Amino acid sequence: GKIKALANLGRRPDGTYWEDDNYALRATEPGSTIKLATLLSVLEKGSSKIDDKVEVGGAGRLQVGKKIVVDAERSPRAVLTVKECFAHSSNVGMSKLAYKAFAHKPVELKDYLHKFHLDVRSPIDLMNVPMPTMAPLNQKGSAEGNMLWMSFGYGLQVSPLHTLALYNAIANNGRMMKPYLVNSVRSNGVMVKQYEPIVIERQLCKPQVISDARSAMEATVTEGTARKVMKDLTFAVAGKTGTAHVSDGPIKYAHGVYQATFVGYFPADKPQFTCIVVIRTKPHAASHYGGTVAAPVFREIATKLYAMYVEKKTPSQFFAAKDSAAFFYAGNADDIKKVYQSMRMQFADSAKTAAWATVYANNYSPVIRTTVLRQQVMPNVKGMGLKDAVFLLENMGLKVLVKGKGRVTTQSVEAGRPLGKGVTVLIELS
Repeated sequence: GKIKALANLGRRPDGTYWEDDNYALRATEPGSTIKLATLLSVLEKGSSKIDDKVEVGGAGRLQVGKKIVVDAERSPRAVLTVKECFAHSSNVGMSKLAYKAFAHKPVELKDYLHKFHLDVRSPIDLMNVPMPTMAPLNQKGSAEGNMLWMSFGYGLQVSPLHTLALYNAIANNGRMMKPYLVNSVRSNGVMVKQYEPIVIERQLCKPQVISDARSAMEATVTEGTARKVMKDLTFAVAGKTGTAHVSDGPIKYAHGVYQATFVGYFPADKPQFTCIVVIRTKPHAASHYGGTVAAPVFREIATKLYAMYVEKKTPSQFFAAKDSAAFFYAGNADDIKKVYQSMRMQFADSAKTAAWATVYANNYSPVIRTTVLRQQVMPNVKGMGLKDAVFLLENMGLKVLVKGKGRVTTQSVEAGRPLGKGVTVLIELS
């Protein structure tokens, strides 16, 4: 439940950005990210199972109850499983699941939303936290329609922090944590109060329901609406895209403003971080989907966090001797030889005509050894200087992010991993 980072940037009239409001707490219609709550509700109730078939049609629109429901994107098939309805973000599919479960008693959906803490103020340690809102589910004539709209993200308003806490609970195998910012309070260096993680819901749903929800979120990334943007990541992500047509204050649906969201956790098998990215578009923006606007930002954040805090730091490819004569360098072979020759230092050359090489100590003498490069395979750049590492990686079509100074000590993509187009690698120097 500990919030590691929180950023709220609003666009000013001159085009610059400023942290002008705590958007993380502002309640808005969430769009398709709420489909996790719908999925959990119908699976927990037992009205549907994760592999049940749902007819969504091939037209992208279908009558559900008394309402016409439209999918933002065409379904890949006319019949999907429940998992695929979630992964491909089918409004038709999710509303049909909700109709099957709650048409006879729409207010029952609110009981589940309450259990998921989506109708109460976030317990975060901040002042003036807004209250979520939702359309009534107990009024004759409108209850059924409101329930259907809620099933895919309209007719209720929750904050990104509410959504994040729900997805974080799934990452925690059903245990919902209180989000908090403050670790401790001190006075003149003396500890006054220490804050610890607090569980606010010990078991959100049955273990099998949690497991099914996790598999559905993984399918969103591997085969669903986030497949293209998350392709070729070196670690697994689970999550959900969301695209909401905005009607908020002075902004109306007719203005064509959208709110794009991606929320998820990583690594999918052993989660360590949960993150949500919410971006509100310009009016009538050509690109406004969660999978094309918010998900790429999530990918950038996740890639950096994974490299810095999650990936097991692998040891260097040599074991340092007890004395100070041990070393390990890498880079352009000709440059390395030129340095030794200009310093009139003897060395063993086993690289010969190779373009890239590594240097290690053997009996106190340097040995230059060939670095083998293969197409579409991540090379080992540890021991290189920044110039050589960036030159080599960018020539292989990789995007390079750099942290620190000195020589490369870690790389976010492990040497020997297959590479695809557009892969980003973070290299750390020290």
